[in-house]
Amino acid sequence: MSDKLLTKCMNFVNFLYIMDNEKGLSTKAYLLKKLREAERPMSGSELGKGAGVSRVAVWKGIHSLMAAGYPIRGDDQGYRFTEEEDRDFLYPWEFGVNEGSFHHWECTDSTMNRAKEQAEKGAESGTVITAEKQSSGRGRQGRNWTSAAGGLFFTLLERPQCAVPDYARYSMAMQLCAAKVIGAITGHKAWLKWPNDIYVDAKKIAGVLTELYAEGDCITWLTLGLGININNPAVSPNMVNCASLAGRELSRRLTLTAILEEWISLKQQNVLEGAVACLWNQAAWGVGMEARYSPQHVGVFLGIDEQGRGLVKTDSGIERLSPGSVSLRFGQGE
Repeated sequence: MSDKLLTKCMNFVNFLYIMDNEKGLSTKAYLLKKLREAERPMSGSELGKGAGVSRVAVWKGIHSLMAAGYPIRGDDQGYRFTEEEDRDFLYPWEFGVNEGSFHHWECTDSTMNRAKEQAEKGAESGTVITAEKQSSGRGRQGRNWTSAAGGLFFTLLERPQCAVPDYARYSMAMQLCAAKVIGAITGHKAWLKWPNDIYVDAKKIAGVLTELYAEGDCITWLTLGLGININNPAVSPNMVNCASLAGRELSRRLTLTAILEEWISLKQQNVLEGAVACLWNQAAWGVGMEARYSPQHVGVFLGIDEQGRGLVKTDSGIERLSPGSVSLRFGQGE
């Protein structure tokens, strides 16, 4: 990860930790923060005093963290981390005072299914579902997305209260956020491929999946699933992972944090209300190239419009293709 992005990520993590002061943290989040900052072993009594809990609660919290895999040791001198390198976990308490918005699974069929359940229970916008691996990860049109351990698999719940035809803006915006972060952590330009993929060096590295529920023409909830090959091996010659591009293993936690920060930034700038298509086209792969969207239909890809429809110039005019209708094939073997 570049020093600039790493600093940005850590600033955001620190921001999450200090919001509403440390008393806003759960016991586990507080213990992790203090042990990571400590230059010496910390006693149960001083940790308990800072967290506002008993020594017994500290003991339970520490042992719960140890059971989850954290390299923590306790002895007569106190508690401390036993390894210089921290573990790359995605547990909810890793996200500070926002812990309540995160739900983590060691293994699930698909984070999209868990996000749908949360949406139907009334979960708020900003809820995030993460998983170490998925047994039935999904791509577009029912395709399988291989979800081995080491990858970043998560779904973000949004309640945009916008018209159904505008849903594609959210998918395109998530592509933009992911591509920017992937480019920063790998040092390689990440390109957007219509309608929902992200490519590096002509190989797929990530994909976005969108589902929604609407009443009438208004979206009630929308889920954005993102799968990124981080440290998990690429399963075909047409795919690549971030670790191989960067030459080292990368943090999924910092990658997720950076993507969510980019997402919040886009929302605060009101990009989702109109500028998504312009930004997407600037980062698009295939613009100006010959594109085929059926055995009989071929033209030149021009990018997308404000509703995320693919624009293809043909002999008979400009075709506007729905994101859910077809996929484009560029060149000879893509």
